[in-house]
Amino acid sequence: MTDAARDPSADASLEEIPPEECYRLLATQEIGRLGVNAEHHPLIFPVNFGLDGSTIVIRTRPGTKLTAAVHANVSFEVDEIDRRTRSGWSVLVRGQAEEVGEEHRAELVARTHATGVEPWAPGDTGHWLRLIPHEISGRRIVTGELPPAVDPRAYL
Repeated sequence: MTDAARDPSADASLEEIPPEECYRLLATQEIGRLGVNAEHHPLIFPVNFGLDGSTIVIRTRPGTKLTAAVHANVSFEVDEIDRRTRSGWSVLVRGQAEEVGEEHRAELVARTHATGVEPWAPGDTGHWLRLIPHEISGRRIVTGELPPAVDPRAYL
């Protein structure tokens, strides 16, 4: 097999990411996916988020996502992919979601609001969710040698 025809992922490796680095990677992003069980199906919602230490903070509106998440076990995933190099990482958090409201102590409400999460979607987004992690894991695809950008046979 020629170098140009070689599978670019042949030299790639999959590495586990330690929990501390998972949190560091989460802090570099602002969009993730919240997974809940609702309406007899697992549902995935794109959300913007912030971090309060290791707690994930999401601001949302009333509806399926909020109803299904409150006091439930949820999953949360964030990734970054480079299609050109076929490399990237993914972090998965499993934990419990809790809606933060005025019944919580003032310090927790203030910390939650201080994350500065501003939703991208319009509408009534005055509800705050905190995802308390029970488990965090991450994986990274590291590429080996990349194939040439241009097939060398194209030149005489």
